[in-house]
Amino acid sequence: MLTQATQEPGEIAEQFATHRSKLYAIAHRTLGSPWAADDAVQEAWVRLQRADVASIRNLEAWLTTVIARVCIDLIRQQVGWREELDDAPVAGAPSATDPAEAVMRSEDLAAALQVVLDTLGPRERLALVLHDVFALSYDDIAPIVERTPVAARQLASRARARLREVDVSQVRRRQETAISAFLTAARQGDFGDLLQLLDPEIELRSDAAAVELAREGTDHGAPFLRHHVRGGDAVARVFAGRADLTCPILVAGVPAAAYVTDDTVHAVYLVTFRAGRITGLDVLADPARLAALSAVLP
Repeated sequence: MLTQATQEPGEIAEQFATHRSKLYAIAHRTLGSPWAADDAVQEAWVRLQRADVASIRNLEAWLTTVIARVCIDLIRQQVGWREELDDAPVAGAPSATDPAEAVMRSEDLAAALQVVLDTLGPRERLALVLHDVFALSYDDIAPIVERTPVAARQLASRARARLREVDVSQVRRRQETAISAFLTAARQGDFGDLLQLLDPEIELRSDAAAVELAREGTDHGAPFLRHHVRGGDAVARVFAGRADLTCPILVAGVPAAAYVTDDTVHAVYLVTFRAGRITGLDVLADPARLAALSAVLP
């Protein structure tokens, strides 16, 4: 609850900070990129600063709506999604016994989303993520996606049906195998094997905390991280012979890797795949980002 008495910039910033992790998690799940999620959260903060905060009765609900609308805008900008596809009508409301209405396990949803994310419209993604991951009711989701509760339910059902076509176990096995092979090749300094695993146009992105962490550990075998590295050859050189303390993990049920010492995760490597090759590596070590991830050690 925000009132006239709580409109000091410092107090508003503190209240925003309490919701930042949830906003980041919603944006990350919906957009599929930690960097796009950062942009979305920053835009939500800008919009809050411009808002009449005295009129905001429920800050969490307001911010959830804002981050959702920002995500919709970003998806449209990134992939040029056409409104008429996103809003394609669905005849009738799903019944309670419809398999598409059964909520997916969060870890299965996360793994399947990696495969079909680009085929889902902005509102489909949001309706599914907000309902199945964050347990919002369709009554609450409806105004966020600017649809009726029935239509919001249809959006989530349509997305869920598409995700159920994915063999999650098979996807997870393939990704775990590829990550293990990548780490083995990196530890052994096998440049040829690394190139076979990496897409020629792979992008490696690291946050400032990860770059600093790697810089401090360079003499002890840490990878030569920079904020942005592109191309299979360049990325292979970053990791060749320099992954001794990196091990496979699961992040929200999705195979990933992490720099770990004494059972503590210091940095997480989020891995993107396409056509059996690694197309993206996002290295995160910022404590706020790590806190928003559900990393599980083997």
